[in-house]
Amino acid sequence: MITALSQPKRLQIVDMLSCGELCACEILEAFHITQPTLSYDMKVLTEAGIVKGRKDGKNTYYTLRQENLTWLLGELNAVCSDTPDCLCHVAHRGDC
Repeated sequence: MITALSQPKRLQIVDMLSCGELCACEILEAFHITQPTLSYDMKVLTEAGIVKGRKDGKNTYYTLRQENLTWLLGELNAVCSDTPDCLCHVAHRGDC
């Protein structure tokens, strides 16, 4: 999931989708990129479980998979928090 978000453009797409569902054509217009480029980025985000798409006629609409992002944020918060069981406390016990 983190790898999919490591590209700035994909982070911007997630930011856009945080406001709600968008048609691929709206995302395409915002970035002035080719359709194949957008398709690749959306495939990466979809396979990572960050977004989901739905077809409506010839258009594809994307939304965030909020439950997966909530999980990711929780994991990052746990890793980035100073807690008694944090590895930083184990690593700095004067063993050096």
